[in-house]
Amino acid sequence: MPRVLLAEDDEAIASPLARALTREGYEVTVAATGPQARDKAIGGDFSLLILDLGLPEMDGLDVCREVRAARPGISVLMLTARTDEVDFVVGLDAGADDYVGKPFRLAELMARTRALMRRHQPAGNALDVSGIKIDTRARRVTVDGEDVALANKEFELLRFLMERAGELLSREEILAEVWGDSDLRGSKTLDMHISWLRRKIGDEVAGNRARRIVTVRGVGFRFDPE
Repeated sequence: MPRVLLAEDDEAIASPLARALTREGYEVTVAATGPQARDKAIGGDFSLLILDLGLPEMDGLDVCREVRAARPGISVLMLTARTDEVDFVVGLDAGADDYVGKPFRLAELMARTRALMRRHQPAGNALDVSGIKIDTRARRVTVDGEDVALANKEFELLRFLMERAGELLSREEILAEVWGDSDLRGSKTLDMHISWLRRKIGDEVAGNRARRIVTVRGVGFRFDPE
């Protein structure tokens, strides 16, 4: 089970976020101070550190610098209420891989967490569902044995749907994961990409099998395994 260290001193944020991460399948440890976060991150086998910049006793930026120096392989996702672009740049310079501003949407934070966690998946990771195969490292897609060329967002959309095959995914979840912006939910961006993707994988061919990508009206989409 992938391990996440959540460094957040606000219980109103830490508890629900820890529960959400646990539901996603992560083993979660919570640290409430800067020194605790630093020591646990350096001494533990964590894949991801979710780090609030405003920790007591030790600034999150200092925690990040020390953790990055001692554990270069750990991914760091910063949480910050600071909205100045300079603060974001300083955070990235300190070694963070990504950041999310407070208040944040849970779907967006989960999407960024999954993206960082994919770095820790074993080499040669592949997906094979309903006659579609994805080689995630080569970014190669085959449908019933035939190569299919997908644009970047089409590839990321298909990968996300296949990774969560059988699950109903809301439009907000998909937009946050693939585009990094759930605010696009009122646009036609997702619908257009679903249409293009269906055409390329053969879901719109007359007389073809039942659609792999199913629309659940008013909610989102589901990739149906055979």
